[in-house]
This record gives sequence, structure tokens and C-alpha cells, in this order.
Amino acid sequence: MRHGGAERLPLHVLLIFFLCFPVLAADYGDTYVDASIGDATVLNPVLSGDSASNDIIGLVYNGLVKYDKGLQIVGDLAASYEIKRGGLEIIFHLRRNVRWHDGQPFTADDVLFTYEKLRDPKVQTPYADQFADVQSVTAPDPYTVRVLYKQPFAPGLISWGIGIVARHVYKDGDFNTHPANRRPIGTGPYRFNEWKTDQYIRLDANPDSFEGRPYFDRYIYRIIPDQAVQFMEMRNQSIDNINLTPDQFKAYDAIFQNHERYRYPAFKYVYMGFNLRHPLFKDVRVRRAMALAIDRDSIVKGILLGLGQPISGPFAVSSWAYDKTVAPLPYDSSAARRLLRDAGWIPDAQGHLYKDGKPFSFTLMTNQGNKVRELCVEIIQQQLAALGIDVQVRVIEWSTFLKEYVDKKNFDAVVLGWSTGRDPDHYGIWHSSQQGPGQYNFCSYANPDVDRLLVEGRRTFDFKKREAIYHQIHARIAADVPYVFLYCPDELQAIHKRIQGPDVAPAGLGWNFHEWWVPKDKQRYKTEMVP
Repeated sequence: MRHGGAERLPLHVLLIFFLCFPVLAADYGDTYVDASIGDATVLNPVLSGDSASNDIIGLVYNGLVKYDKGLQIVGDLAASYEIKRGGLEIIFHLRRNVRWHDGQPFTADDVLFTYEKLRDPKVQTPYADQFADVQSVTAPDPYTVRVLYKQPFAPGLISWGIGIVARHVYKDGDFNTHPANRRPIGTGPYRFNEWKTDQYIRLDANPDSFEGRPYFDRYIYRIIPDQAVQFMEMRNQSIDNINLTPDQFKAYDAIFQNHERYRYPAFKYVYMGFNLRHPLFKDVRVRRAMALAIDRDSIVKGILLGLGQPISGPFAVSSWAYDKTVAPLPYDSSAARRLLRDAGWIPDAQGHLYKDGKPFSFTLMTNQGNKVRELCVEIIQQQLAALGIDVQVRVIEWSTFLKEYVDKKNFDAVVLGWSTGRDPDHYGIWHSSQQGPGQYNFCSYANPDVDRLLVEGRRTFDFKKREAIYHQIHARIAADVPYVFLYCPDELQAIHKRIQGPDVAPAGLGWNFHEWWVPKDKQRYKTEMVP
């Protein structure tokens, strides 16, 4: 071997190598059939705050940047970017020759329009807080965007991962109710085709995608509101992807002869959230008592079958912001009873709690179709009943639950989950200013110290200092008990084995979805097929 260069292999050796190990060329065609327990609510990246909508938005739209496989921030609609003056200035150099799905060119003007809508007080966006520190967004030319910040903002770069919307599509009409919110026009690898409410959403491959045409001809997002029905559909091979419940994941191997199972850490957690404006839940002693009365370990062992872990605060366990020194509150019904008595709740002869002649009774809501959450609600109901608390349970269809109850604060308490970003800036969930319509602080949490720390966390770029700030946020929110933090589940999925390309990485499983494909001899759907 010569130093400074690679030895060339003889031609006959190369021929033998390629004959014995042929390069597998990806094939175009086939349909990918996904499943969701809930329908999307709005297909607009500026307005959407639910996971079902974001599943579709992520395929139809692009941001300026995105996370790569290893959670490094890379360009998306931006071919490159520059960070100057310690983060106070970001310059995005946009890709040229990108077109919207209707053929119109994408330019910096669309980025400026998106920013205008994010800052418009009439627009019902949950993301306005991420752009509050922007001083100006200008376009020196059609392919350059210059962003100036008033002060340092640590999550500034990744905040531009939000989907960019087209000015020419939205310039006329009400942005919140625009027809394009149901028939989106993006720049992404898939084009919108059809949305039949509570049935399916169909997307078709975008042959002009700047990332290259995706291999699947189409993507079908079927709404199947029951996980047991989804499991049957998986076994019948009528869906290609399913989020499994723990008992399904642990089913015997023969069931998965056509599907591959995946398990990896999830950036999500499940909680019981209180409406802190409700008189029952204004006393932290009451909230803490309820947290002490819920046996998280039994939920993790009995419902999750060990495929997850109890949590103590507002970050996923896999996040660097999660403070492992803050232990989950223990299951202690005796301590819970003492706290309730201290708060004035006295049991009658039958053990039912009363205060000022009124019973301790409330309604606990969760969304339909998620069996694990429904079982959690039942266990919570039983364990609180042991204290003398009357809990009525309501299970509601997903989109109705969000629109009519959560967004309008029309609830007593809810069991829900957060899928969190990799950056722990959860200002939108916890800051007291974020309680308006469509915003994420629907539990109405307010703590001046947490408000201050949330702002400080945004201003700090030094990792160790920022980590310490978020550990303080974790501890203080845990002490206030605005939620009963229940558990962080493992991500459990099954994908049909005919599909090539799935790869579990720090960014998750679907980070390279546009590269997934099916060999021609294993393709199951013809181009003309519809669900």
C-alpha cells in the first residue's frame, strides 16, 4: 500500500465483487398505508398543534432547516445558513428552482409572508412565542433571508424548521379558515390529493421535489379510531405501519411474520392535566394529594408491561433537560389523605369527600381510540375513588376533544400526552402568557419564577448553564403539580417487511421516509388503486 493514497483493485476483482454483491437499486411504485386513531384538524403548519395534522404537514411542507439522522440541524429549503454575532443574526441562503405544488416558484417572499402570519395577533398560531424575539426579517434578494434578533434566542435556528406557506396561496381571505387549510399547497415530497373526513387523507408523490421524487407513488393516512381494529388491519396486511400498544408489541412472533417490530426511546410523555382555573384544583395540596394517590409503577408494569418508565417532570426522560435527581412522587395514599384533610376535605360516613357541603367530584377526559390512555383513566378513577373522590370518565373523539374541550378550556382534567421537540424550550406550554385560544398552556399554569427561567433558558447558549436552568424548571414545575406526570412510554411500531429503508436513529424512525421503497416483485398496489 502506498502512503497518501488508496491502492486500486484490479478490474477482475471489482467485477467479481459486483457480481457477488450487486448494488440494490431502489424501485419506484407502490402505496404506503399509514394509520392514525385521530383525524387531522388543520393542514397548515402555522396553525397546527396536533400530531395527526403534523404527520401530513411534514410530508407536504418544508421548513428552512430540519434535523438530520443524528439530530444535527441542516438546511431544508435553505441550501445553507450563516449564524453571526453570537446568534443575533441568521442568514439563510435559499435553494433555487424550488417550486410549490401548483408550479409557482418558491422565494424569500414566502418566508417573509410566513413570518408575518406567525406574528399576526389575529392568527391562531401556537408558535408565535418562538418568533417574539425577532427584530426583523428581510430579503436582500429573492433567495436570501436575513433574520435579526433583539436578544439572544438559543432555539432560534431550529424554530425556522416550521413549514413555510405560500404568499400567493394565502394572500386573500381569512388565514385561519382559508380553504387551503384543507387542501394544502406545499413544496414537500408529497402533494395533497384528497381528504375524506374521519376516513383517510391521500397524498401523491411530487415528481418535482427538490429532494428527488419519493419512491412511493402515494401515501394513504387512514383514520382507524380503535387500536384493536388497527392491529387486525395490520395482520390482514391492509396497513403498513402501526403504533403498537404494549400488549400488541409483546404478542407472539408469528403474528408479526409480515411486519418488523421497532422499539426505541420516545420524545413524549403522558400526563393528567388539571384545569387550574377550576376551584377544585387551585390548592396545590389537593393536586399533590392526587399525585400521591396514583400508583405510576402499577401503570408502567400493568399497562405498559414495563415498556416505559414513570416520570417526575415536564421533559421526556431521554432529554438532557430531564433532571434525574427529581424523583417521581411515590404512591402514598396515607399522605394523600392527610393533605386532603389539611385542605379541608373531610370524608362522610361512606368515605366520600366533602368541603363546605360540596362533594369532591369532577370529570376526567381523554381521547378515543388510545387503549393505554383509556386504561390509565380507569386506574386513576379507581385509585382516586379509594380516597373518596368521585371521578366521572368521558372518552371523546380526537378532533372534537381538541376543538371543543381542550382549546376552549372546557374541561376539569384530561389525560393527554406531549410529543416534544429535541430542544427543551417549552415556553409555549408553561409560560403564563401562552393561555390564549389555540395556545398550548390550556391548563392555565402560571408561576413567575418559571416564567423568568423559561426566558433565561432561551437567552442562554452555554450548554452547561442552559442545562442547569432547565433542571430548575423541571424541579419547580414538579413541585407545583400542574400535571400529574405519569410516564414516558417507549416508541413501539411495526412496519411491513416488504418496505426497505427504515432506520432507527437519534432522530427517530421516520427521519428518512422519503428514501423508503419496495422492490417491484413485492409491490402490492397499482397506480390506479384508491382506498
